[in-house]
Amino acid sequence: MDAGEISNRRNRKRKNVQAVDPVVDSVVDITLVYQHLHRKKRKFMNAYLIFVLAVLVGGYLLDLVVSFLELRSLQPELPTEFRDVYEKEKYRKSQEYTKVTTGFSLIQETVTLLLTLIFILAGGFNAVDLLARSVGWGSISTGLLFTGILVLLSFVLGLPFSIYSTFVIEERFCFNKTTAKTFILDLLKGVVLAVLIGGPLLAAVLWFFEITGSMAWLYCWLAVTLFTFVLQFLAPVVIMPLFNKFTPLEDGELKEGITKYAAQQDFAIQGIYTMDGSKRSTRLNAFFTGFGRFRRIVFFDTLVEKLQPKEIIAVLAHEMGHFKKKHILKMMAASVVQTGLMFFILSLFLGNEQLFAAFAMEHISVYAGLIFFGFLYAPVSMLLGIFFHIYSRKNEYEADAWAVQTTDDQGEGLINGLKKLSVHNLSNLTPHSLNVFIHYSHPPVLQRIEAIRQLAEELAEEKESVQQIKQIT
Repeated sequence: MDAGEISNRRNRKRKNVQAVDPVVDSVVDITLVYQHLHRKKRKFMNAYLIFVLAVLVGGYLLDLVVSFLELRSLQPELPTEFRDVYEKEKYRKSQEYTKVTTGFSLIQETVTLLLTLIFILAGGFNAVDLLARSVGWGSISTGLLFTGILVLLSFVLGLPFSIYSTFVIEERFCFNKTTAKTFILDLLKGVVLAVLIGGPLLAAVLWFFEITGSMAWLYCWLAVTLFTFVLQFLAPVVIMPLFNKFTPLEDGELKEGITKYAAQQDFAIQGIYTMDGSKRSTRLNAFFTGFGRFRRIVFFDTLVEKLQPKEIIAVLAHEMGHFKKKHILKMMAASVVQTGLMFFILSLFLGNEQLFAAFAMEHISVYAGLIFFGFLYAPVSMLLGIFFHIYSRKNEYEADAWAVQTTDDQGEGLINGLKKLSVHNLSNLTPHSLNVFIHYSHPPVLQRIEAIRQLAEELAEEKESVQQIKQIT
């Protein structure tokens, strides 16, 4: 409240006072200032605001602790398992990469936290809402504009970090192959896709919550689930080709080996492709896209260049294990349930006046409620993420086991492939257990190799026992 506002309110109070003198003026001024400060105190003592601030600061402190432990867990001595593929200088470089990326991530998180806190406490969300409302559009269009402005602000905040990460850090460690032109085009394509895909989806969610009443969360859940499944089919043929070139794998030893293995496992595939991953980075990777007869196997061209055919087939066998064990479907089902839970909890908070007061909002709206709920849901999301990671790590062991059981080299191809992937990607071989627990969807590579060797020994012993029984009989 400024001096002019206090004066106006004082004049309105004077109309009810017959004798106006300095004493009355002072009493009126003190009363109005007290009321203003009391309102501000209630705002800053709002339980939702305290919770949101605690979540933001607590999450930052947790990341700080995890990063500190991660750096302390770095082992200067090269693990014995990697001495056949890792040069000491390259290993030192991998540890330096972990230090640099961890430190940079902390700087980014610190800046983001500080600016987010300032934005919340200074009433930034309300300012954006008033700006969006000033255009005079309907509620859904205003919601899209409100969200778009926030996304733009987030984009502007993250852009310098993205540029530095790509063109300084990744360049320093010989990963980056992205040109300025490709970087800019990727950004523009991402914006267009966000508008064309994210815009209608958000509009549908806003419409359901504004029109369909108490069952809106259910309709949103069904709509988002349907949208997700449709996107799974469209992405490989429509979206991904916008960013990368996919070329059918040339005939030769690798293609013959993959085709033979897929036939042995009764695994239908639409095609085998290489992707020009080297256009942006030297990292190695491979993945499946699509479902059923629309499945495609995609290898980064860098992976085909660096790994031997048997190693690539072993990596493929691992990925195929996820399908055979129905890990993909189970994870998707769990994700659908999580989405439904999120929308149901969201429906309980959308019209909460205290939640909007925590962000100093003058108007209550569905679109702002979606944003604010994200702050409340963050701890739930983190806990669910931990459970998903635990389950995912279990699935990785099972997929490794499938690869060992269905290839004829006792897991050596998979082990060699994992080693080369780790070396070339400068992976941290000794991550801290807390970091693994919270953030890792895959077990540390040393633990995976140990499990593969143990399983291979068990299978060899089992095979030997069977042969002995046959000789006796």
